Order: sequence, then structure tokens, then C-alpha cells
Amino acid sequence: MNVKKLAAEAAVELIKDGMTVGLGTGSTAHWAIAKLGERVNNGLKIKAIATSKESDALAKELNIPMVTFSDIGQIDITIDGADEVDPNLILIKGGGGALLREKIIATASEKLIVIVDESKLVRQLGGFALPIEVIPFGMESTRKFIEELGCKTKIRMTDKNDRFKTDNGNHIVDCTFGRIESPEKISQKLNQIPGVVENGLFIRLAHKVYVGYQSGKVDILLKKND
Repeated sequence: MNVKKLAAEAAVELIKDGMTVGLGTGSTAHWAIAKLGERVNNGLKIKAIATSKESDALAKELNIPMVTFSDIGQIDITIDGADEVDPNLILIKGGGGALLREKIIATASEKLIVIVDESKLVRQLGGFALPIEVIPFGMESTRKFIEELGCKTKIRMTDKNDRFKTDNGNHIVDCTFGRIESPEKISQKLNQIPGVVENGLFIRLAHKVYVGYQSGKVDILLKKND
């Protein structure tokens, strides 16, 4: 059973006519885009904006009408995946390398709907290496300052052994903390380091999390103040 597809298709039922929708990036978001394309081809009227060139290309292939920020005001709903989700719905994202655009679009959205399988739920963040987008200039220096926060770092590489490049022309440093005791403090400290563009901690952004289970069940986790 494809539990990612299960969660994604359940979340897409939230989309209604007239909405502007943010499209996530990655294997789980792929299923949401596929289902949304099916609904558009069956008459759903929406506009969409993508968090990556990859998702934009897929959406266009499926005839989903795409727009840019200059064409829209607020985004109604963004549907995206996550690499880890803690009990407070704080996320680690960026495994697909699109964390900057994902955070820009999530912040501009009225609601961020997250879709995951049960393996992404954790009691404490940090088991998954935290992605950090950094500019190429001075990256070695930036990396040293990041390591002073208590993590081990690795520059993300491609299959061809080249440094991975984001859609923005930057690189990714993956940081293994083991346990992230205070996501808010780590996020603030990371973003104060010159050369860091953005980090993969998504704090107070997720509105709902759709969790797919091997049993075929889909749970919905809500923000505690909802």
C-alpha cells in the first residue's frame, strides 16, 4: 500500500474551486500534484504556485494553471511533505533541496497542510539531518560557524559527485544534531550566520498534518490551538 499517496489524496480533498494552491516538492507532494491534476482535468478551477522547478514542470504537464507571486495575493492552501514532524507540528524539511522556496510559499499561505507517512512522526526532531541552504561564496567558513552550534555537517552532493545546487543557485549543508532540544533557538542562531540563506526548521507554520498508515488509515493532526 502506498501510504504517501493515501495521505496526499486525502489532503487534496480540501481544495475547492477558486483557490490559489501552493504545490510542494518531493515524493509525497508528487502524489498530491498528481491528484490535483486529475481534479483539474475533471473541472476543478484553481491557480497554483510551485515550490520548485520540478513541481512546476509536473503541474504544467498535468494542465494545472500556474501563476507567480506577481499574479496573486495570498495563497489559500499549500500542500507539502516533511522529513520529520514532532508533537508540536514543528517540521524538518528540505530533503528534496527546495526548503527556501517551500518556506517562502508556506509563510505566504493561509494554511500549510503537511502530508507524511507514519515513519516521519518523531518525539523529538534531529534524527534526520537538518538541511541548510547556504550561498557558495565563503561556504567553508559558513560551515565552520554552523558546526559551532553542535552538529556534524556534510555538503550535499549529486550522484555525479558535484555539489548539489538548489533552484536558487545555492548549496545545501546537511547538519546532524542527533537531538534538537530547542528548534526556535537553533533556527534563530542559524539564520544569524552570514552565508546562511535559510534553514529547514518550519516552526508554527503547519496547520494540519495528514498521516498515512500501512493499515490504510489516515489521521489528521492539528495545531494545539486549533
